[in-house]
Amino acid sequence: MKKESLLISDSNTLAKSAASLRLRARSIAEGLRQGNFSSMFKGQGIDFAGVREYLHGDDIRSIDWNVTARMGRPFVKLYDEEREQIVFFIVDRSLSMETGSSNLTRLNLASETGALLLLAANSNSCPVGCVFFDGKINFSCMPKNSLDQTMLILSKFANREEKVSTGSALASAIKGAEQILKNRSMIFILSDFRCPDYQDNLALLAQKHDVVAIRFTDANDFELPDFGMVKVHDPETNEKRTFPTFSSNFKRSWRENSNNIFERWKYMCKKNGVIPLIISTADDPALRLSRFFAIKEKV
Repeated sequence: MKKESLLISDSNTLAKSAASLRLRARSIAEGLRQGNFSSMFKGQGIDFAGVREYLHGDDIRSIDWNVTARMGRPFVKLYDEEREQIVFFIVDRSLSMETGSSNLTRLNLASETGALLLLAANSNSCPVGCVFFDGKINFSCMPKNSLDQTMLILSKFANREEKVSTGSALASAIKGAEQILKNRSMIFILSDFRCPDYQDNLALLAQKHDVVAIRFTDANDFELPDFGMVKVHDPETNEKRTFPTFSSNFKRSWRENSNNIFERWKYMCKKNGVIPLIISTADDPALRLSRFFAIKEKV
């Protein structure tokens, strides 16, 4: 059975799409509201308020070891949640996002994932903002708490740019977000991360904000079907190559190389305080996000 995106680009039906997506975003909104997500950052997004004695069931990561050593019994840190949680999206619309082995491309998947997170944030009255990019920055808006802002960003998720620039401005988009966001924000980066030289900017962004890097994948990233000699064209670099997909050695090398790339990417994220999340074109994004928030998944 073919999967189809719930995000409809026709402006006349955008409100209906939003209503349908809003139903699917309920459990995601609940995860945001209950603070499950913020706890994944070990208190980075909340303000320190004091200490109290440890109670059975408290998260051991909250133990204040200095006070515990002085008092001779365990104490935990208390925090005040931030009154207003800003949510910001960095959205990759580059040509490599248009690939996928199913009828859903990475771009389709990223758009629906972003729309679900956007509506979940709106349900919690969070100010929302974004930057969209391909080979250049093509749209951005500062965080604002309004239905008009939410619908504007939703329309950007639903509609593809008429002309797409080659390359990827991921590094510039991350740097721009770091420069314009003055208050600590929850930032979702939606991308395939198939570009170089963004890592330093990502590390700097994560020093000031709570960042989730959502990487969109496809089955062909890991397992290639046997199509014989296949000519492959990279739409961003214009590079052309030929792959012997009939070769078991080539398939094994492809799989091992892909696994290494993804493991190194996840390690880089975690080292810099970024939470990595991988969503495949075979996944249901609403279910994937709900589980991510509900069980504080460590990807």
